Amino acid sequence: MDLYCWNTNISSAFYVTLQFCELSIRNGAVEAVEAVFGANWHLNRGFSYTLPVPKRGYQPRCDLAECSKRLPTAGKVVAELKFAFWRHLFVKGQQARIWDRELAHSFPGYDRTLTLSQARASLFDDIDEVRKFRNRIAHHEPIFSRNLSEDHQRIRRLIEWRRPGAAAWLDGVETVTELLVARP
Repeated sequence: MDLYCWNTNISSAFYVTLQFCELSIRNGAVEAVEAVFGANWHLNRGFSYTLPVPKRGYQPRCDLAECSKRLPTAGKVVAELKFAFWRHLFVKGQQARIWDRELAHSFPGYDRTLTLSQARASLFDDIDEVRKFRNRIAHHEPIFSRNLSEDHQRIRRLIEWRRPGAAAWLDGVETVTELLVARP
């Protein structure tokens, strides 16, 4: 029971860092897309047609179209789109279209030892892992068998790549680190 109670506490603590992470990713992606496609990017058919169309699962193009039809502003659309939508903006097919031009501006803390292509791929991989981790927590599944230190570092890295100052600030308020040490 101690382990399950700790699992609840660490999941709750991670939720704070995950919120900042998701906002960091989303805001960085919006900034880049607006720079390339304009303030009304959500209505831009050219942008819509750049979105991947997976054979199964989440459909970012359909999600954008549905949100854009029923919501009055880009800001409302941004708030309504799923985390998976933002992940799809980091696929390889968006490299030349968005990230070659905007990655350094939208994610100024990225690891400069990486090429832009490597950095975009790293963002995609980290976002995908964070999305899976977030979903486990959201569905109240146990996370204690995971490498939680690695999950924490991944989340922090994404925030730091977006805004190094935000990552440093979060270090002062998050409780994940102390709970990791207190694992039963």
